[in-house]
Amino acid sequence: MPIFKSKIINDPIYGFVTIQDEIIDALINHPYFQRLRRIKQLGLTNLVYPGALHTRFHHAIGAMHLMSEALQVLKSKEVKITDEETRATLIAILLHDIGHGPFSHSLEHSIVKGINHEVISSLLMNTLNKEFKGKLSLAIKIFNNKYEKKFLHQLVSSQLDMDRLDYLKRDSFFTGVSEGIISSDRIIKTLNVVKDNLVVEAKGIYSIEKFLISRRLMYWQVYLHKTVLSAENLLINILKRAKELSNSKIKLFGTPTLILFLENDFTKEDFAKKPILLEKFAQLDDYDIMASVKVWSECDDFILSELCKNLLNRNLYKIELQNEPIAPSHKNKLIDKAVKKYGISRKEASYFVFSESVNNSAYNSSDHNINILYSNGKLNDVATASDLLNIQALSKPVTKHYICYPKDL
Repeated sequence: MPIFKSKIINDPIYGFVTIQDEIIDALINHPYFQRLRRIKQLGLTNLVYPGALHTRFHHAIGAMHLMSEALQVLKSKEVKITDEETRATLIAILLHDIGHGPFSHSLEHSIVKGINHEVISSLLMNTLNKEFKGKLSLAIKIFNNKYEKKFLHQLVSSQLDMDRLDYLKRDSFFTGVSEGIISSDRIIKTLNVVKDNLVVEAKGIYSIEKFLISRRLMYWQVYLHKTVLSAENLLINILKRAKELSNSKIKLFGTPTLILFLENDFTKEDFAKKPILLEKFAQLDDYDIMASVKVWSECDDFILSELCKNLLNRNLYKIELQNEPIAPSHKNKLIDKAVKKYGISRKEASYFVFSESVNNSAYNSSDHNINILYSNGKLNDVATASDLLNIQALSKPVTKHYICYPKDL
């Protein structure tokens, strides 16, 4: 059997990323993973930050690179990690986003309800495991937190995982938002394990403080930016309207895969029982959606057509973001205007006027807290160990309310 020759990928953030494992190389080249090249990491955020065109493929490769560095650091500190566990943990982080659909959360709120990307990721990993004759079994255990060494799962999914370290640094780079820049190298170098839990040595506390503050700022400035919220809600409403029309037996243009999900309401159980559904979902990407939006902009249905034109031409909803809930009287007045202006019902007006809320919590101490390890062996939660008062404030979730409506109302 020929010896596997390592490969390199030139990443704009980290430079050369080395692929040294045959199974990992085969997974990267698998159609399920290659699909991630066709799904943008930040959805419609490029309508605000034009450079945000990087993909989930970029992110998965970057997270795997950071995982490789983290495992090496832990091994150097005499944390016992076998070669098999190393490969499995790298596979777990590589595939952690394999189940993301086009435009990610927009799809979860409209076409495929009640099935989040984590569930799809798990199902796709099980399918891949059969194809790879059980060689992903340990990776799946680590991914699902079913393996005895809990710190390996924490490296994949926790409040200080390689997923977050990569997406903050990567999203900051591609958006140009410098507030998201973090010292991932410094954080990784200070990782350790105590009683099967991932901890940070005391010398890394300032890098953790910066990480938490950066995460908070990136959420308000990028992920929950009000114009990004406006664009994402517009796409959600487009897909909702398309599904409503399809359920009413109105034939719409679409790729065969997209039409399958528009015309049917599949459950989590359907995905588990019918492998063909999972296979079809694994063919969906951003191109299916945007090609349809272009055609729907000229369809006979006024609501769908108008929404699609607005997205294509970046004529987004006006959005008011505030700390207090939206006053019903304000919302009703706008609904009345929409009904009169567009000649639609109050129910149909919900596609044009609606209110929602968003939450931002940079640090949740009840969800595997980040512990700081001191030289005397003592552990302390970062929220109390930090001498910055705002770290404690970051552990309190902030809710903001917003209302969206067309600019011409």
